[in-house]
Amino acid sequence: MGSQPDFVRKKFASLQAKTLENALASRIAQEFPRIGGPRIVQLCAEMILEVFRQHVRLPEQVSHGHAVWMAVPVDEPPHGRQRITDCQLVPVVLTLSHPDDVQMRLDRRPKRERLKQKILRLCQQAYQQGGLLSNCDLAELLDTSDSTISKILVEHEGSAGQVVPRRATLHDVGTALTHKRIICWKRFVEGKEPHVIAKETYHCLEAVDRYLGQYDRVRHCLLQGMTSHETAHALDCSVGLVEQYLDIDRQIQEQQDA
Repeated sequence: MGSQPDFVRKKFASLQAKTLENALASRIAQEFPRIGGPRIVQLCAEMILEVFRQHVRLPEQVSHGHAVWMAVPVDEPPHGRQRITDCQLVPVVLTLSHPDDVQMRLDRRPKRERLKQKILRLCQQAYQQGGLLSNCDLAELLDTSDSTISKILVEHEGSAGQVVPRRATLHDVGTALTHKRIICWKRFVEGKEPHVIAKETYHCLEAVDRYLGQYDRVRHCLLQGMTSHETAHALDCSVGLVEQYLDIDRQIQEQQDA
């Protein structure tokens, strides 16, 4: 005796297929008929939804004073002629306005000081969520110029001896010199071990070793009496980079001789 037909399933099972994922798959198959079979189409729909979910924040995740911004992943340094459109961007939630900001305004604190507080907060928040902001990101978010952002950060890092995690320092994008100076300073003036420096400057150990090694090579060439141009040719790097390390060396030697 055959099994009884399941009329409930027959009537209502199709409701399970009414999903955004299936709607995307249907549209993909319609617009790109040669992309592949049902499994490939379904996989494409799943990938699109995954990106969508990463970029959308629920109302309870974003409150007053917050903003969602696209940052470059910490673990994706640039290579070759890579463009932003080639990066797997990561969405981060940033606090553009905090009660502390308002309090500083009420306390009549200087505008530059208030701006610095926001810059440092945004950089840290992005880093903690796996992303890095550029000076241009910060300039757009805070409605100021990227040169102003750069000056404030360089002054802060120089006086505090602390690297602020952003693209210019962790990905070497831009003209930031301070992180090289801080890394070399911590090693040759403060006597800290590379693994400690890596933790304090948000760099991987390999990057710290690379900066220290380059400093050693430039200093060796200097002690041999080579000029900046000769050193750059010998080390296969730019004259500007050599002069940066020579400037760092002068600061370190002055400190050691003091």
